[in-house]
Amino acid sequence: MESSSAPGLTARCMGPSARKKRGPQDDNEIVGGSGRVNPNWIDRHLSCMNQEERAVSALNVVSNLASENTGWNESSRESGVAGGDASLLDAYSTAVTGAVERMSPSVVNIEVHQALPGNGVGRTRSGEPQERRGGGSGFVFTPDGLILTNSHVVHAAARIAVTMNDGRRMPATVIGDDPASDLAVIRLEQAHFGEPGLTAAALGDSQRLRVGQIVIAIGAPYGFQSTVTAGVVSALGRSLRSYSGRLIDDVIQTDASLNPGNSGGPLVDSSGRVVGVNTATILPAQGICFAIGINTAKFVASRLLRDGRIRRSYIGVSAQTVPVHRRVVRFYDLPKEMGVVVLGVEENSPAKRAGLREGDIIVALEGHPVAGVDDLHRVLTDVRVGVSCTLTVLRWTEKLELKVVPEEAK
Repeated sequence: MESSSAPGLTARCMGPSARKKRGPQDDNEIVGGSGRVNPNWIDRHLSCMNQEERAVSALNVVSNLASENTGWNESSRESGVAGGDASLLDAYSTAVTGAVERMSPSVVNIEVHQALPGNGVGRTRSGEPQERRGGGSGFVFTPDGLILTNSHVVHAAARIAVTMNDGRRMPATVIGDDPASDLAVIRLEQAHFGEPGLTAAALGDSQRLRVGQIVIAIGAPYGFQSTVTAGVVSALGRSLRSYSGRLIDDVIQTDASLNPGNSGGPLVDSSGRVVGVNTATILPAQGICFAIGINTAKFVASRLLRDGRIRRSYIGVSAQTVPVHRRVVRFYDLPKEMGVVVLGVEENSPAKRAGLREGDIIVALEGHPVAGVDDLHRVLTDVRVGVSCTLTVLRWTEKLELKVVPEEAK
């Protein structure tokens, strides 16, 4: 009796002529007389022997799949390209672009017209006095149109015009400027609370900055909208002499380039919060730029809004924020782990008369903790002028209390 595999073996080995001679009786041998067990079995092996038919069948399958695939169109290709571009953005690029998108609506261009000195000298043909034009950048920090910028940008301005991020142009007036800190506050004359386009910037905390942290300098020089440079915090606690002759302490040094016209613009962190106000750059050097800490700017802006100027007391030291050793902090139970180290003492100053020395660390004034130069600026206000105060300092590991009488800053 023949096995069921014999006909299959015979079908694979026979040629086309031999397969044509097969009759119904051969099929009965395969099905066992009751019906075909696998009706496609012989056809499958026969199709494997015909290469041309196999190729045509494959082409038909591909064409059917292409006709059934409705998602293969131009829109899918465009979305694929867009998705590819988005995937190319690394974490650094995403942080910078996100910060710029949040901050750009608040950045403005400031155009300043200053009258030239002279009694009638230097007038135009129409008889109008000649003006010197300048400008810089700034940023809106309240919804009712208050703008923070540099004092050297708007000082002695006859007219000020502000160009918003959306292209609107408005006149502005100076609320107050402080040459000692190179900060100024101006107000838009036609702004109203909640007016479209006035997006207040989010203010951060400059005391939380760390060396190496990413920062972005944004400005609007010469009317260009939101020019952006990025870098890192190169150093903290720098001192910079303002054009008034007074040292600006606790300045941020960064390698984010400041182009001409970027003065007064914001220096922001990766979350889009303002941590400084761009103020100066050393032109002969590469990558040495400075910004005033936003904590100092907050204090100065509040006093300018209240009084229009800053009336300060001073003790006559140059200082820098430094950490205090933890053992000293725990031993004296100090409320802060930071202090202000004295780098220099002016002659015939209140500090010199009080016995303050270079290297002393100021940790308190009249019981108020001093954790940085910003804190020292806050407590040395107009109310301290001519009033005896207790200055708490650390000299090496010894804690001293000195009596100092601050004087009004000139």
